Amino acid sequence: MGTTGRTNGRKKIAAVRRPEVRLPPLEAYEGGGLQPDGDYDGVEFRGLDLAGETGTGSRFMDCALRDCALDETRLRSARFLDSVLSGIRGVGTDLAGATLRDVEVVDARLGGTQLHGAVLERVVVRGGKIDYLNLRMAKLKDVVFEGCVLAEPDFGGAVLERVEFRDCVVKRVDFSGVRMTDVDLRTVERIEIARGVDALAGAVIGTGQLLDFAPLFAAQLGVRVED
Repeated sequence: MGTTGRTNGRKKIAAVRRPEVRLPPLEAYEGGGLQPDGDYDGVEFRGLDLAGETGTGSRFMDCALRDCALDETRLRSARFLDSVLSGIRGVGTDLAGATLRDVEVVDARLGGTQLHGAVLERVVVRGGKIDYLNLRMAKLKDVVFEGCVLAEPDFGGAVLERVEFRDCVVKRVDFSGVRMTDVDLRTVERIEIARGVDALAGAVIGTGQLLDFAPLFAAQLGVRVED
């Protein structure tokens, strides 16, 4: 039976399809800074300071970015395909409108990253800490946040399909206007919802989490709870 079949009369949540990134032998990048509309194929960026560089509209195919600084790096509408971003760090990285497909993001340390209007498909974000992540109006499909810390992420107006929050801490998340399908919150370590509790209609939570969310649900319904 497929993942969308029914078991004992209950619909089973669809499983997330994770990326399977198998990088070929990579060449070290020796091109200096990034270039707008650049075409990078089979390249490794290791330990580079790319702060303030402009790679708007660039394509990264079968690439690895390891331990690179991305402070205010401009990567609007860039495409990352079958690639690994490991140990990247920076504040104000601009990835608005970017596409990440079959990508692993590992141990990132980012703040104020702009991913509004981006498309993420078959992406794993594993480990690390990302503060003030802007995913407004983004489209996420087959995405896993695993073992990471997300502080005040903004998903406002985004579309989430087959998204899993596993063993991660999510602080003061904004789900306002989000459309969810098969979003799995059962294994999140801790989650604080600042806005958009009504968007959880398309999510699955565990029985124990129901008590944690009860005050939010009551407030959403206008129910006053008194002893």
